[in-house]
Amino acid sequence: MSSTPITRTVAPGTGGELLVGLVAKVHGLRGELAVDVRTDSPEERFAPGSVLVSRRTGRPDGTLTVESARPHSGRLLVRFVEVPDRTAAEEMRGARLLIGVESLAPAEDPEEFHAHQLEGLRAELADGESLGTVREIVHGPGGDLLVVAREGRADLLVPFVREIVPTVDLDGGRVVLTPPEGLLDLDQN
Repeated sequence: MSSTPITRTVAPGTGGELLVGLVAKVHGLRGELAVDVRTDSPEERFAPGSVLVSRRTGRPDGTLTVESARPHSGRLLVRFVEVPDRTAAEEMRGARLLIGVESLAPAEDPEEFHAHQLEGLRAELADGESLGTVREIVHGPGGDLLVVAREGRADLLVPFVREIVPTVDLDGGRVVLTPPEGLLDLDQN
């Protein structure tokens, strides 16, 4: 069976915000930050002039304006206008970089979804039998998985491919699953 992935456009976040990056460390002396990217659109989210919310534990949220970004060793090296030097950059370690959901343009392709749009949808079989609720999307090395929360049972992990998830009905608040034999019988912990 072929596995045709369904495209995601942003990494999942919480509430009305989406995580687009995590500050991993400082790079060099001029205040560049090595950022672990958590979005499928880094060229858009980290374009010069883009404004992100920075969130650090125990500190008030701040805003950061991207001055420049460039790829480096699987990460982005990002300079922010508000982070002029290494000393200021050291304060940013561990910061979560977020955007507001309202800033996202609707997906143009009907086969493309923002991850936050899927969270909370009912998961059901083609005959209408309810399986649970999509709790989150896990982006693994083998592809994306829907995590379906089931009452009184372990979460169900469902490969997010067209053959198994043929219908995503955002207006109807549901995803329809056509799982291969045995997928629902597995005791997933």
